[in-house]
Amino acid sequence: MASLKDVEKLANVSLMTVSRAINEPHKLNEKTLLKVNNAINQLDYVPHISPKIMRGDKSSPLTIGVLALDTATTPFSVEILQAIEKTAQSHNWITFTINLFDTTNLNEAVDTLLSYRPKGIIYTSMGLRKITIPEKLLQQNIVLANCLNDNGNIPCYIPDDFQGQYIAMKKVIEKGYKKPLCIYLSKTSLAGEIRRKAVEKAWLESGYELNDLTTYHLKREKDQTELNYLEVISIIDKHCTTKPNFDIIICGNDRVAFVVYQELLSRGFHIPSDVAVLGYDNMAGVGDLFSPALTTVQLPHYEIGQRAALHIINNEQSKTIIKIESPFLKRDSI
Repeated sequence: MASLKDVEKLANVSLMTVSRAINEPHKLNEKTLLKVNNAINQLDYVPHISPKIMRGDKSSPLTIGVLALDTATTPFSVEILQAIEKTAQSHNWITFTINLFDTTNLNEAVDTLLSYRPKGIIYTSMGLRKITIPEKLLQQNIVLANCLNDNGNIPCYIPDDFQGQYIAMKKVIEKGYKKPLCIYLSKTSLAGEIRRKAVEKAWLESGYELNDLTTYHLKREKDQTELNYLEVISIIDKHCTTKPNFDIIICGNDRVAFVVYQELLSRGFHIPSDVAVLGYDNMAGVGDLFSPALTTVQLPHYEIGQRAALHIINNEQSKTIIKIESPFLKRDSI
């Protein structure tokens, strides 16, 4: 990353002049200010917000910066941030988080983050997805948590969705269920495709035909939750006139399972004696609302955040995708 001295050298002015251009531009004449600003733009320099650094003080704390895309603004993956914060504190590091609702102002957020001169950066997202990393971050010590990038040289900590769903489906088959109704997440989501492939692998390995699976992918995206719920109800209605033609519903996540519970119970069916239900996520704050308790798969959000933080704290050099185990949680809905 370019330094204040790099700007000084390129602009051929004093360090004080560069400092004034950044902090008190009104004190410089137009020509000098233009010269310094051109150097800043050419070097892609991001001013540091700390006056101590401007004075050359090297005692700044060990810091992890976090770009949180939907992670803090929804209840579904906030454990990632809790884990980063707790892990940093336990090693006498500090963290600061910049929340993103979308990527519209991503470049401004990156500039703010870099102005703190963090020792490492964690980019997190709510829901496994592919992200585009801003150019300014590619040369930084960056780790991805719960997201992926096409650049093959960046460490990524993600849930092992395939293994989690595969093991859960094996348990379903062992219990003797033979007529699954599968309601997966949208095909545009990474999790939707991964979890479907895992179910199908377990099913085929057990000697069954894919035609024996009744399969749907929800058509809506995450910002169309109400329409998703209506779609789930419509799918159940299609396969359940007076009696369901399925013995278990494999749900794309626990939110889908929540709608499934409401719909089955409203029709007078008992869970699991009439129809069993399998969720996915072990969504924070919702598990206690299911009766009977929902059998599901744990998304390892806490461990993802913990491992991402330790990657920076321990100066780990791995640049691969690390998949974190997603445990099967046996409860009362199967």
